Amino acid sequence: MSAVSDTGKISSPRPGGALSHLWLTVATDIMESLRARWFVVYSAVFGGLIVLLYVMGLTESRIMGFSGLSRLLVTYIQLSMAILPVFVLVTTVRSVAGDREDGVLEYLLSLPVGLGAWFWGRVIGRFLVVFLPVLLAMLGAVAWGVVVQSADVPWGQVLYYTGLLMSLAWCFLGIGMLISSLARSVEVAQGAAFALWLALLLFLDLILLGIMIREHVPAETVVALSLVNPMQVFRTAAMMLFDPQLVLLGPSAYVILDAFGNLGYMAYALIYPFLLGTLCAFAGFLWFRRTDLI
Repeated sequence: MSAVSDTGKISSPRPGGALSHLWLTVATDIMESLRARWFVVYSAVFGGLIVLLYVMGLTESRIMGFSGLSRLLVTYIQLSMAILPVFVLVTTVRSVAGDREDGVLEYLLSLPVGLGAWFWGRVIGRFLVVFLPVLLAMLGAVAWGVVVQSADVPWGQVLYYTGLLMSLAWCFLGIGMLISSLARSVEVAQGAAFALWLALLLFLDLILLGIMIREHVPAETVVALSLVNPMQVFRTAAMMLFDPQLVLLGPSAYVILDAFGNLGYMAYALIYPFLLGTLCAFAGFLWFRRTDLI
């Protein structure tokens, strides 16, 4: 099997199968990420966000019947919707494009490391790295609420939010790996990732799509287009927990509830981003495998 140095280069091969190569790549990616400055900033953002929400006294306020930890978690999940995707995209797109620029992929050709083991090891390792700080920040908020404030923990809400965050992180990780495989340089990859995030964010609010409705586009078509956007899917699912009738979405709510129902949409919000991320990652792998590594 082979190990990867601090500079990202793969060193002395050791005997082993594809599975051991995969998990060594996972471990290497995690160790490299933990030493990187972006990971420190990334962790500080989500940890600081929880601290800020406590300082602002959100656990003492009430909105639409939600108070305490539920109120804080609702706010945290809404903020994570915008922050998590851009961090995942910008850090992930360096995976293939960065290693190509640094000459790691050229060196990889001389070692008994399969392309599949390297690529999917990168995917799994990076997913663990980007999801762990988000999860720990939320669990830290729960622990603080229980120990310091003796708050009741809405475990159902916590578990569902964890699933939403996991699905969203995986989705944009897969998209990032696809962009990284297609791009020939880190600058191009990061530019494309940021542009994609902005495009999805700008079309986030279904209210903005009211223009299309006024132009006599069928409401079903408008809603279907908006629910292709994984960020909109995430936001609507998070909203559904404190607004089951989706009153804030206006007429679009009737289309969503008629098509899915509450439980159906909550399941869709977990499954669709995961499938989209998996499809993008697989497409990225196919492109990566058939193109020149140098």
